[in-house]
Amino acid sequence: MSTAASSLITALATVTEHWQPHRVASVNDHDVKIVKLQGEFVWHSHTETDELFLVVEGELTIQLRDRDIVLGPNELFVIPKGVEHCPKAEHQVSAVIIELGGTINTGDVGGDRTSPLRELG
Repeated sequence: MSTAASSLITALATVTEHWQPHRVASVNDHDVKIVKLQGEFVWHSHTETDELFLVVEGELTIQLRDRDIVLGPNELFVIPKGVEHCPKAEHQVSAVIIELGGTINTGDVGGDRTSPLRELG
């Protein structure tokens, strides 16, 4: 594990595909991931973990069944475990996600958008 400081902007510049999370660090049993998002994801939930979204650049809508949460740069939202949600971005968004290690990006639904966790670098 590196003891060097990391630049989120530099790391995000290396990510070229949407909806493909890359781990930049681990904290205890949680992964810190960076991701670029565009378009609409899939409705899903994570039964074992909360999920934190922190927008670095752009505007992200997190659709919940009862409301939408709109996040801009430097804003974050925690989706409680078990809550069904669907991220959506009209234009490209750069974000940080923090969740329990081993969490599958599509949660309980799987499908074509399921992505293996990639390591940065």
